Amino acid sequence: MPASRFIFGSLPWYSVLVTTGILVAFLLCSAEEKRLQLPKDTAVDFALMVIPLGVIGARIYYVLFSWEAYRNNPISALYIWEGGLAIYGAVIGGILGAWILARRKKISLLSLLDMVSPGLVLAQGIGRWGNFFNMEAYGEEITSRTWQFFPAAVQIGEKWHMATFFYESAADVAIFLGLWLTRGKRTRKGDTFLCYLLLYGAARFVIEGLRTDSLYGFAGLRVSQVLSMLMCLAVCLVCAWRCKPACRWLLLLPALGVATACAPAMAGAGTGLRTLGAACFSLLAITACGLMIRRKCLREGEGDAQREAC
Repeated sequence: MPASRFIFGSLPWYSVLVTTGILVAFLLCSAEEKRLQLPKDTAVDFALMVIPLGVIGARIYYVLFSWEAYRNNPISALYIWEGGLAIYGAVIGGILGAWILARRKKISLLSLLDMVSPGLVLAQGIGRWGNFFNMEAYGEEITSRTWQFFPAAVQIGEKWHMATFFYESAADVAIFLGLWLTRGKRTRKGDTFLCYLLLYGAARFVIEGLRTDSLYGFAGLRVSQVLSMLMCLAVCLVCAWRCKPACRWLLLLPALGVATACAPAMAGAGTGLRTLGAACFSLLAITACGLMIRRKCLREGEGDAQREAC
């Protein structure tokens, strides 16, 4: 029996869960504001600036890459309670809002992004459950009765499909725990945000390849997978620039991961091999993240040249 889309009356679960995620993220931002010694009410100002831009960006991104569903009734593009928010659009809108706020209040942009990263990924994990009630963001059909149970699969109509929304929610919670428990060990501004981008990008790359309702761009490419790869590579370039020369070759691991992930798809391989390649990409990107936060591999100041090579 499919779950109801509404918590009661006409109030949809999707809206409730997205709102809950935003509130949880705000509370965590408030805690991080104090730890990072940012000016009072920075979290409040951040929320007022970023939340509207994030929602707008998420909706524009989704509608842009699924315009065929809205072209006959453009006003339906405003019905966000029916689903259809793309997290990458929200991240882009949020970063724009953070940049505007940083300039206005003369606060470090990297500090703002560090403040929001743990709460953001946890909010993503909470919001993903809205897909469960909307019966969307699921994966390929599972025909084996052995795996026809939740959370391995989710029933859509008469068929069972990969519960990719749950896979991503679980990955988001794991990333949150990793960021939250280790945030005190990262002393350089921007490291928490970079770890978020790298870990989420790697996880999203794998999970997106399992979905059947992905947004596609040019040449039939899954938009989110392309953005995930580019994001991970961009993070690794930044990390290579910040690392000691002796350590920089280690940041080539995600580049090798991209090749591992793309080769099966380009060769027309089946789902299993493509998933394995994507998993290798994820593993190598996570390895790079671990290397990135090692203090020996980071420049700590002017005395770095005299310190022991990594």
